[in-house]
Amino acid sequence: MKIFIIGFMGCGKTTWGRKLAAHLGYDFIDLDHALEEKAGMSIAEYFSGFGEDAFRALESSTLKEYAYPENTVISTGGGLPCFFDNMQWMNANGQTLYIQLSPKTLAERLENARVPRPVLQGKKGDELVAFITEKLNERESYYEQATHIIDGINLSVERLEAALNS
Repeated sequence: MKIFIIGFMGCGKTTWGRKLAAHLGYDFIDLDHALEEKAGMSIAEYFSGFGEDAFRALESSTLKEYAYPENTVISTGGGLPCFFDNMQWMNANGQTLYIQLSPKTLAERLENARVPRPVLQGKKGDELVAFITEKLNERESYYEQATHIIDGINLSVERLEAALNS
């Protein structure tokens, strides 16, 4: 089975994807890392060099052309479900699990993140919450197409596994 973890940046897709894969004995793939390998540069470099349209096309082709092992947990980029037919493709080729968090919680996590996010540069406090709220309003209709939705507060691999079996 392929399990695609989706959600806004900072919700824990990679962290929980790794933990869930280890718990299930599955392989784990961070699609952002696969994309960087394919492009031969970081996402930020690709984005600034070629623009968002080229990035989204590369992201979609990476999603659909990757040779996934049979049992795999895949963490995706936060915007990936919202472009082309990516959400429908993931639902047709596996299960999708949306880790849902409030804008305030996401802002707190992103302000304290070890790795800075270029798109958030200079945004803090209320400005960051407003930015996340706006982006979530744009993306929520895509995220909510997931086969499973789970509240990201107090997550555990057991709760993730239970959500997949519901």
